[in-house]
Amino acid sequence: MANKRVRALVSVLIIGGALSLLLFTTMSEGASLYKHVDEVMATPQQYYGRDMNLHGFVTGTVFKRPNALDYRFSVKSGDKVVLATYTGVVPDTLKEGAEVVLTGRLHEDGFAVAPNGIMAKCPSRYDPAADGTK
Repeated sequence: MANKRVRALVSVLIIGGALSLLLFTTMSEGASLYKHVDEVMATPQQYYGRDMNLHGFVTGTVFKRPNALDYRFSVKSGDKVVLATYTGVVPDTLKEGAEVVLTGRLHEDGFAVAPNGIMAKCPSRYDPAADGTK
């Protein structure tokens, strides 16, 4: 009888430990910061080199290097601005005033956007029509 209890307890501990380890490794790999530009740029040194999602609005012109897929643009939130750089195909909605969430890393010279790291929202597409029709 005591043997069965010991085996059951050991089994529960092993399964519980394995599930805890799985949960911990899964959560730590997928976890990244989600911050607004004004939060990050208030004390940028603490965010240098860290993976994060950065939220803000494109301000000014989106510059594209001729004959390349290299882009530079500024992203603003509140009164803080950061320069973002990206290489790749950008969404059609990436233009001045667009709300964006960028995935990448902050460096001293700006925010380096990861491949496929731009999610841009077009505000007019999601606002209901004035007369109530879609």
